[in-house]
Amino acid sequence: MRRALLTAVLALWSSGLGAQTITQRGFGEATGVGFPQTASNDATRAIGNALLREDMVLKPAGWIQFAAGLDLRANSHDQVEDRWRLDFSDRGVRRPRAAIRRLTATLVAPHFTLDLGKQFIRWGRADILNPTDRFAPRDYLNVIDTDVLPVLGARSSLQLGQETIEVVWVPRMTPSRLPLFDQRWTVLPDAVGGLPIVDGGSEFPRGSEYGLRWNHVGEHVEASLSYFDGFNYLPNIESRVVPELNALELTRVYPDIRTYGGDLAIPTGWFTLKGEAAYFTSPSATTDEYVLYVVEIERQTGEWVLDGGYIGEAVTTSRERLSFAPDRGMAKSMIARASYTVDPRRTVSIEAAARQSGKGFYAKAEYSQALAQHWRLTATGVAIAGHADDFLGQYSRNSHGAIALRFSF
Repeated sequence: MRRALLTAVLALWSSGLGAQTITQRGFGEATGVGFPQTASNDATRAIGNALLREDMVLKPAGWIQFAAGLDLRANSHDQVEDRWRLDFSDRGVRRPRAAIRRLTATLVAPHFTLDLGKQFIRWGRADILNPTDRFAPRDYLNVIDTDVLPVLGARSSLQLGQETIEVVWVPRMTPSRLPLFDQRWTVLPDAVGGLPIVDGGSEFPRGSEYGLRWNHVGEHVEASLSYFDGFNYLPNIESRVVPELNALELTRVYPDIRTYGGDLAIPTGWFTLKGEAAYFTSPSATTDEYVLYVVEIERQTGEWVLDGGYIGEAVTTSRERLSFAPDRGMAKSMIARASYTVDPRRTVSIEAAARQSGKGFYAKAEYSQALAQHWRLTATGVAIAGHADDFLGQYSRNSHGAIALRFSF
């Protein structure tokens, strides 16, 4: 299916070159990250990253458009694959050195849009966490600084006045990329007892995923309802002792889930109220069932955008399994975000989360400035504190700073 899709898109693309020119944009970025402390399983305190990204769009006619994107990466801390290959699946433990980021054909008709191929699909209205966003796996090699990963699928959208009905079908699940077991963003329970860790790989589920979303955009309220039937892109972690190696083997298993969700935004003269929630249920006997929700108040005044709220969780069925779930790890937290546009060249932002129990705290500040027409410098500082038994607190030795220099073209 992948080869057929690539062949069809490239053939259509080349046939339209005579009618339209290709628009493109991209950037090259170098980032340095420094950690003032070592971690128990990772003594590295400085990491370098390089990313080259190119995006192209071709629109040969009003009813069709093609888009493609390519990423090239390098990293100093073994977070990028050693071998050169063009990755399409995004199922590797490490980031691919070369990857097709996007490859999409978009068909447009009155009141109807169809996107086919590798694409980004986002649901939800909340700003800091989106419980209904089930087609948006993330790269968690750095748990605090994440990027959304694309998925291969088909998305149709029918718009009738203020109502939009969206149907999504994905032939196979794209998992989130987890922290590497031997690096600082993996913190293992004390019960592991210092045993060496063996990566048991991933057990990817077979079968497709689909979702349905109804969205209403009105003058006084915006709301949506959604349904998802597929797999959790965040895994349960199965463990077993390997006696002959005197080691612990960890395997990533992705359970079936269904979610029923909705979101709401109510603008007023002073601020906008936002809410988003989803109920997660599963036929698996090893997966919790729960409600995850977010409530926020957002206000924009002058050059300031202010946002504050709460992330909550209500567990309906607990099955006590080891899992990697940053979305649930942020539950029962107060959250805040503020951004300020100093001038057209400079911006400042800060976001923070504090656990309701007081056991974990996280804050991130960022300053970004355009240096010339194509250059931008961004400085970031992250502070993390708390107890070892808290999701945020366990990363207390991972406070860090970063400098990124980007050239856009």
